[in-house]
Amino acid sequence: MLVHEQSTPVETHRSQRTGWLRAATLGANDGLISTSSLVVGVASATPTRAAILLAAVSALVAGALAMAAGEYVSVSSQADAEKADLGRERSELATSPRAERAELAEIYVDRGLSSDLAAQVAAQLMSHDALGAHARDELGIHERTRAHPVQAAGASAASFAVGAAPPTILAALLPLEYLTLGVVGVTLALLLLLGAEAARLGGASRTRGALRVVFWGAVAMACTAAVGHLAGAVL
Repeated sequence: MLVHEQSTPVETHRSQRTGWLRAATLGANDGLISTSSLVVGVASATPTRAAILLAAVSALVAGALAMAAGEYVSVSSQADAEKADLGRERSELATSPRAERAELAEIYVDRGLSSDLAAQVAAQLMSHDALGAHARDELGIHERTRAHPVQAAGASAASFAVGAAPPTILAALLPLEYLTLGVVGVTLALLLLLGAEAARLGGASRTRGALRVVFWGAVAMACTAAVGHLAGAVL
């Protein structure tokens, strides 16, 4: 008789997406809003194709690199802090394992286990992976949520470039008399989609997520348009 082994289903939780989702969403929104705002502002001040297109391409390249650098530095700082905590924990495990086992057991007692059961759990987990047990339950560091600077930097740069691409393409293709209206319309529509999708992935309200992104995008473009008009009048 054949016995079929049942595999444990692998669950996917939204918290596992936290790192790359934050970087990708921030990058795409920033790329779309900042580049569209710059195109609208320059178009309001200097309605020439060359100036508008140069501003858009420069915003795409500089913004993508700046987002990558900023995200890399930020997440690297978090990764350094995690490494320092793990190094200290590794040293404490080597010098005073009993105290560390008692500390881990106390954590489980605080979570609701009896003292005897907590001591057994702590002993078994430490015999299997002492550092992993303390990293997870004492420090709150888990492999799925650990800082990954290169991944975050790449996601930020790529998503910024993707977000900045539509206004850049429109700046190259649309007739100048329709450029501002076209960029504003396309940007607001894309912000609706981005906000709703980011909210869905994060488990939040799609409507609220979409509207708040659209609101701030509209404010940004309105402000740069006003600045462009003022600059154009002075020039």
